[in-house]
Amino acid sequence: MTAQSVLIVTHGSPSDPEPQEMAVNALARQVAQKRPDLTVAGATLAAPGQFEARVAQLGRPQIFPFFMSDGHFIQHILAKRAAPFDLRILPPFGVSPELPGLVATRLSRVLAAKGWRSAETGLLIAAHGGQTSARNATTTRDLMQRVGAQIEFREIRVGFVEEPPFLNDVAKEMGQAICLTFFAQRAGHVLEDLSAAFKCSGFSGLILPPFIEWPETPDMIATILDAHPGESDRL
Repeated sequence: MTAQSVLIVTHGSPSDPEPQEMAVNALARQVAQKRPDLTVAGATLAAPGQFEARVAQLGRPQIFPFFMSDGHFIQHILAKRAAPFDLRILPPFGVSPELPGLVATRLSRVLAAKGWRSAETGLLIAAHGGQTSARNATTTRDLMQRVGAQIEFREIRVGFVEEPPFLNDVAKEMGQAICLTFFAQRAGHVLEDLSAAFKCSGFSGLILPPFIEWPETPDMIATILDAHPGESDRL
């Protein structure tokens, strides 16, 4: 079997690209440890020239979008960047069938660690939303339903940064609660918009980190890549 390659691609941060470049490459190294049969690298779309440079290094990698939905950036921006190289783009992290189970497991562990009963605890899902595509909102609500089918929370609310219902309104008066940060990276929205919304709403619950900081994420990406042997064999 010849060596195969995967490029993990994130949005990045146009105003400060270097920290996100470092973060996605650290994630790529962790995935590579789980999949020694693959050459795995990372790149952000925001860092000038990094996507093209990584593609040149890897040859003809399959693209794994570390995004939470199959929305505007994947359908248009990433697709346009990948098209000249005839690269295959896999479904993004956020639509993986394994994700609701992973989230439910993590939430169950948090509840146990805090000594909270799920029926007395609210779940807040903080997500991006968007004006250009409904896919992020649809993906978020699908996750809400799937997690809700596995854990009986007191209530589950969804709040968005870029469309109603807005997070700063939804997060009010939740009391004992856990916030699932439905974002891939710790970039502008998480650092600025979510922080501002929590301050405005008075949300005092436990806030989970974005998925790039979950220790389970490299294993899950490795599992996702296992589920696409046809794409790997094509390279």
